[in-house]
Amino acid sequence: MKKDDCIFCKLANGVFPTNSIYEDDRFNVILDNGPATKGHALILPKEHADNLFELPEDTAAEAMKLARKLGKHIMDTLGADGLNIVQNNGAAAGQTVMHFHLHIIPRYEGDGQKILWDPTSPSAEELTQIKEQLVK
Repeated sequence: MKKDDCIFCKLANGVFPTNSIYEDDRFNVILDNGPATKGHALILPKEHADNLFELPEDTAAEAMKLARKLGKHIMDTLGADGLNIVQNNGAAAGQTVMHFHLHIIPRYEGDGQKILWDPTSPSAEELTQIKEQLVK
């Protein structure tokens, strides 16, 4: 299913021109128009899902396979020193377009980007309590 008011559905399906670096029947991979670094690309499924939890499992698996394949190609071709694969779910996590997508962000020594977090220091008891809540 495609969503008529979704910009990423339109980009993935060729309604608007993009700088596509890969396309098949399920995905279009385009260069990000506001890249974090040189070669920053977005893996866009052609079918709409707002986020990871709405995405069919087989599509999620194929998206990761594609990220692996294209991430290596981007690193090798552009001479990147590392790579971030980022996927945000919900506004609190930084998702700004409600269409599942993966960011492939090549990293270069000294590129100035910070895709990190500040570690916290939970006590052993807090970790045990959280573990007990999460174990099924």
